[in-house]
Amino acid sequence: MKITVIGLGQMGGNMALTLKRAGFDVTGSDVFEAARQRLADQGLDTVTPDAIPASDVYLLSLPTSDHVREVIETSPGLLTLAPRGSVIVDTSTSDPVVSRELAVKVIEAGLEWLDAPVSGGPKGAASGKLGMLLGGDMATIERVMPMLEAMSARRTHVGGPGSGHVVKLANNYLCATHLIATAEAVTLAAKAGVDPAACLAGLNSGSGRSAISEVNFPEWILSGRFDSGFTSGLMRKDLRLARDAAAGLDLDLALLDQVVAGWHANADRPADADDFNHITSPILAQAGIDFAPSAAGDEETSA
Repeated sequence: MKITVIGLGQMGGNMALTLKRAGFDVTGSDVFEAARQRLADQGLDTVTPDAIPASDVYLLSLPTSDHVREVIETSPGLLTLAPRGSVIVDTSTSDPVVSRELAVKVIEAGLEWLDAPVSGGPKGAASGKLGMLLGGDMATIERVMPMLEAMSARRTHVGGPGSGHVVKLANNYLCATHLIATAEAVTLAAKAGVDPAACLAGLNSGSGRSAISEVNFPEWILSGRFDSGFTSGLMRKDLRLARDAAAGLDLDLALLDQVVAGWHANADRPADADDFNHITSPILAQAGIDFAPSAAGDEETSA
């Protein structure tokens, strides 16, 4: 199976290296020379976008749906460049409306489509332990399963094209909500004299626990590291996509609206370049729990 990975940021680059280590024939491409050079220095074959080779699979890891559309339709233009029968796999967190539109064009062009947004961050991409939400035909999934198994520890088929991106937006909405809610809970306890670590231990033994209380708080927040690899700007983008999806379905989701507003209330706290876990910092500061901010960069990763 020959695979071309398009987008060599923290996620795409690590996925490409993981697949290469697993024995696949992998080529990487990115519009930025520095990204190509960084991966070439680690032993990956890299090419400019105008030199993408014929492949069985084109794995996309890009910041937005606009970038995905550009790669498919215009530059390099996979609709005409990719060999008939090859598979386009979009691991980005994309707008499901756009994904479904592109999936139709891809299939009409004689190609196959799979949306496969991921969770687990750069660490999961580097270790092959990602979680993947799959939207597409089962036959396509079975065809690329060896690749998916090399990249991920968990794979969940949630429906047809676009479904993976719908569920990914739902997941990131919950993640964004849990960050705020858990920060408020810890702040309440700390202000009342309970050590934050002890509060988290209690929450994690009860029904209020979540991945945020079990993973994010100890690993990135209370540690003061704030280096998850996923930025506040990307989370804000995902929340806007979730809000727009709800509006397009004529849904009145009041909590979603409040969470989106909360994440956009102050563009500097956190700044778009800051680690997304910093949304908790101004909340925790009310109880005297404060950490120095640490920017995480702006490459596409996944919460």
